[in-house]
Amino acid sequence: MKDNNKPYYILLFVLALVVNFAGVGVKFFTDDPGLYASISKNLLYRKAFFELFTYNQDWLDKPHFPFWIVMLSFKLFGISVWAYRLPALLFFLLSLLYTYLFSKKHYGQEIAWIAVLILATSQHVVMLNTDVRAEPYLMALVIGSIYHINRLRERFTFSDLLLAAILTAWAIMTKGIFVIVAIYGALFGQLVFQRKYREVFQLKWLYLILFTIIFTLPELYALYTQFDLHPEKTVFNRHNVSGIKWFLWDSQFGRFVNNGPISQQKRSGDLFFYLHTLLWAFAPWCLLFYYAIYKNIKEMWFKKKLAEYYTISGALLLLLLFSLSRFQLPFYTNTIFPLFAVITAPFCYKGLSRFGTTYRLISLWIYIIALTLVILVIHYFSKPGHTVPFIIDCILFGLAGTMIMVKVRKPHLKAFFLTCAAALFANLYLNTVFYPIVASYNGQIKAADYINRDTFDNYHIYSLKFENNIFQFYSKRPVDYIPLDSFKEFKPPAGSVFYVNHKSMDFLRQSHADFKVIKTFQNYPQEIILPSFINLSTRNKVLDSVYLVTK
Repeated sequence: MKDNNKPYYILLFVLALVVNFAGVGVKFFTDDPGLYASISKNLLYRKAFFELFTYNQDWLDKPHFPFWIVMLSFKLFGISVWAYRLPALLFFLLSLLYTYLFSKKHYGQEIAWIAVLILATSQHVVMLNTDVRAEPYLMALVIGSIYHINRLRERFTFSDLLLAAILTAWAIMTKGIFVIVAIYGALFGQLVFQRKYREVFQLKWLYLILFTIIFTLPELYALYTQFDLHPEKTVFNRHNVSGIKWFLWDSQFGRFVNNGPISQQKRSGDLFFYLHTLLWAFAPWCLLFYYAIYKNIKEMWFKKKLAEYYTISGALLLLLLFSLSRFQLPFYTNTIFPLFAVITAPFCYKGLSRFGTTYRLISLWIYIIALTLVILVIHYFSKPGHTVPFIIDCILFGLAGTMIMVKVRKPHLKAFFLTCAAALFANLYLNTVFYPIVASYNGQIKAADYINRDTFDNYHIYSLKFENNIFQFYSKRPVDYIPLDSFKEFKPPAGSVFYVNHKSMDFLRQSHADFKVIKTFQNYPQEIILPSFINLSTRNKVLDSVYLVTK
């Protein structure tokens, strides 16, 4: 790496860490993190390491690995939102490390730094380090597996075999067997495009598969003991549900064709869903990523040698699979963002054609301007009561941007550094100003805080919806589930409180159920941030109420 560029890489890397960790303490504002944190909390409380429960009912929707890691964090640091996010952030750091190591091996140190910064500043990466699901874990496990498989291919060592198998097994125990499409697809693509067909049959790959299966056995054992040993349990409204079959088939292929027990009944899939989703999810690098893909495929078509084929093979295979799937969610592609970063990084640095150079500058400046303007518009209309974080954000990245404009001479590197700064400016604002505003309008948190008072120590707590998971997490007492349509006939024990959202309250009133409202709380019911919510003057129009009631 050239010494005159080194300070900017280090500065932006440090700022990227600050921004990604800035949301570690923000209260939950979407349901999934509340659900996953609640399940991890239940693991700790129930002392049932191999059984996943929500609302004291068996839960079968995701494999166990992230829940085990969060449970360990809760055990060490206590139950809190930051202890839930901490393991994901550590795996995020691991994904940066493996992205650096892989890129440095194939492209050199400076491009490795660029790849790291691309990954650390990608919009959905930063968002999901606050709105944590499984993706930060998967990013590290997928790129880490590919890195060690790459080393294992070049020279057999037991340490690389072991690490490749462990990381692959953990990835499978995080999301399911489809992740091997990216991992083994990367290896297969490398061998095919290098015309090393015979290497496919080397014994070490059999060892890798064998060890991966061995390290996946804890997941199979957990599913077997919770479900296969208990055919009498009711799961997905039926008996005789096999956890192992679900793990190996229903959770993967059922989702793929959208006919599994967890499906999006009204969606048929969109072949171009991720093509337009990446424009914001992989912002501010998406347009340049598309150009990099085009150039790489063109060179492969004309049989020009690439530095490596792992990333383009693994990334495009899994991206194609996601695009063909009928069950599509924006954050799925985060799994392969490290591969996207490695593919894109050389095109931020190397010399391009006249068209390529112009395209690179335009594509980066579009995001520089757009990200800055979006935040200024949000701040203007949201009118947050505290402005200190925003002022700090403006000063910090204003100084960084000025230094880059004055000191960096090469236009493409200047644009790259400014793009990183713009992305970090935007996300520091979101993590320190805007997300706390959204969380402050979550009625589930306020209801849980109310029910945590000593007055309700001996009360039985219920929820009428499985989706009220933020309430479940923040409640210091166990929360049971009663179906909404059973509330009218349900005879609760003395001292019972029910959490009821706005739609459920409408149902109860229309059905003339007998209940008494204890407390009402203001609530923003959407996970999508509507413009009407951003605008303080119209915010009340999109708010509703949630309730604590008793019978």
